[in-house]
Amino acid sequence: MTADLPLPSSLSIQLQPEGDQLWLTLPFSNQPDLSRDWTQLEQSLQVYLKLQADRWPSGSSVYLSVQDRLLDVRQLQAIAALLTEINLELQWVKTSRRQTAVAAASIGYSVEQISRSPTLLQPNPRALAKPLVLKNTIRSGVVIEHPGDVLLVGDLNPGGEIIAEGDILIWGTLRGTVHAGVKGDQNAIVMILKLAASQIRIADLVARVSSEAADQNEPEVAYITPDGIRLTSARKYKKIK
Repeated sequence: MTADLPLPSSLSIQLQPEGDQLWLTLPFSNQPDLSRDWTQLEQSLQVYLKLQADRWPSGSSVYLSVQDRLLDVRQLQAIAALLTEINLELQWVKTSRRQTAVAAASIGYSVEQISRSPTLLQPNPRALAKPLVLKNTIRSGVVIEHPGDVLLVGDLNPGGEIIAEGDILIWGTLRGTVHAGVKGDQNAIVMILKLAASQIRIADLVARVSSEAADQNEPEVAYITPDGIRLTSARKYKKIK
């Protein structure tokens, strides 16, 4: 019986397709007691997902939207385990909390961080969210999206991608794809400790870096000039005003 694990009406959990993606959406949290809130959510999610068993093709990828809810590594792993029990696989986490984004990225999930305070006014192009700091290697297939600057202390492997509305700084080796100033900010930059073959995008411009062109032994900066994206040493870099 499931009477001991009720699904409160206040918890609106949904697992449904959006286009060609399967989204699991968790409700907003307004409880001050985070441990009690998580216990209630975990129990409700367990019941809900059992009811969803066999409704979706085995092995389907799940995109998790946690909204403003704060989740740590252990809690994200618990959600993934519940999905695994019904033969679904967690791959992507969408959140408005930096701590949740960092936790998800640290265990290998693709991440999209959205703004917590949407506004009807046109924002200043540099009025961005707080920087997202990641201290791990981004592996192939993982995508990180953030409405501000991104600092990665680690490598970005081939097949990995970072997309930011602001600047991207990689204190490691860039072998994957980066896109700074994704909403059109041509003042955005990409700074790299070590550049390997990769693709660099800033605003609507693209530069492809070959392995031959990337043979440098010092940090470099990519930025937009009237002639397109330019790559220069960080020591010589001076942003064009």
